[in-house]
Amino acid sequence: MIFAVATAVSALTIGVASFDANAPLRISFEGGTLLPGGEVGRPSLEETRRLLSRRPVGPYIVIDRYCNRLFLRTDDSVWLEAVCSTGSGGELIDTLTGRRWMFETPAGVFVVDSKLKNPWWRKPDWAFVEEGLPAPKNDADRFDDQMMGDYAIGFGNGYFIHGTIYERLLGVAVTHGCVRVGSASLEKLFAYTGIGTLVYVY
Repeated sequence: MIFAVATAVSALTIGVASFDANAPLRISFEGGTLLPGGEVGRPSLEETRRLLSRRPVGPYIVIDRYCNRLFLRTDDSVWLEAVCSTGSGGELIDTLTGRRWMFETPAGVFVVDSKLKNPWWRKPDWAFVEEGLPAPKNDADRFDDQMMGDYAIGFGNGYFIHGTIYERLLGVAVTHGCVRVGSASLEKLFAYTGIGTLVYVY
């Protein structure tokens, strides 16, 4: 399993680091570069330096959306492996307004940009639509101090790794896009990550 995760992270890092919308398609991998037409060539010195500069330094987080697993690891070891829950992939449509929401955990390379203890969730409109309720007029009625658990680790655009009151559903893709983790694993993850920690989601 560790080899598979390391390989996936390497592929993801290389894919993001070498993407250029104006350049011909080149897929870099450990053994060289796959060029259009299927030819394999060695990466240039410049390309190698660019790829190595994107390599994580210190611990980083890997989230596998297909197996619903989260890893905190370094280049040569796994510090934490946890069962998690990721986005359901479902769609919600508000029949009154036609608004649509897709509940997916985004794939890509992200950076931890916030860490919160005892977070409060501000329920968005979709949370009320989902329950068949009107959105409250008073903003204070949107806040829930239980749903996110004891800790939340933000990785951009409103997405968080956080706790859950539904630990029995860990391992199942049931979230609205955030990544839910059990309380014991979340406490360790919170302790060993900092602002700037890389997060790889695939």
